[in-house]
Amino acid sequence: MKLTAHVLDGHTLDIRPAPREREWMDATDQHYAYRCLPLDIANASGWELLCQSGFSAHWDGGPALESVQVTPDPGTSAPALSHFGHGVLTFHVPCLFRTDAGIDLLATAPLNRPKDGIGGLSGVVETDWSPYAFTMNWKFTRPGQVRFEAGEPFCHLLPLQRRLFEDVQAGWKPLSDTPELAEQVRRWTDSRGRFLDALGHPGSEAEREKWQRSYFRGVDTHGCPAPAHRTRVRLPGFERAAED
Repeated sequence: MKLTAHVLDGHTLDIRPAPREREWMDATDQHYAYRCLPLDIANASGWELLCQSGFSAHWDGGPALESVQVTPDPGTSAPALSHFGHGVLTFHVPCLFRTDAGIDLLATAPLNRPKDGIGGLSGVVETDWSPYAFTMNWKFTRPGQVRFEAGEPFCHLLPLQRRLFEDVQAGWKPLSDTPELAEQVRRWTDSRGRFLDALGHPGSEAEREKWQRSYFRGVDTHGCPAPAHRTRVRLPGFERAAED
């Protein structure tokens, strides 16, 4: 699948594969947050757009455009402005993305990067045909000031098959209707209970292991390996494309 960023003439674009690292995860005891593999994989899935300069923004709580005041760092211009009112901060994306037929682009806040006082709004764009650029918008969650640093990600991009969700055949049934799966859940629950009980005992195997790694290792409760398990995501960076 091709994902091409057609950068507007006179502009530049700072984009990178999303890294797995997060400052708040680094700060956890023994970096334990990285033991959550689903979190780790999500961090590195997709690409991030970065602020090319730092700025501060203040919202006084009102609905008007001027209720949001943006202050760029000295000698720079801010990459965001007040465009919609109602406490919304808007980043203009200086390019037009193109994807293969039937592939949309989800533009959302950087994954697993909570930001105090403001939250990113998500949009799905039909980038296989649209000649229209899109914006990335954030909404203040309360009156006050926020800051975006130069190099800080402000948008996370994820390609999506257009009819992926509509074509899902969703349903539910009692777990007991699937005895083999129910048995695996029972085995996991029992194993988890024994592990947590032993964790506080000095010298126990659980204390040495510190956390259960079954999902991380990609094995079920019988020790059978998953058919397509992964513990890392490595995405390509954006390179200058050859002329058509």
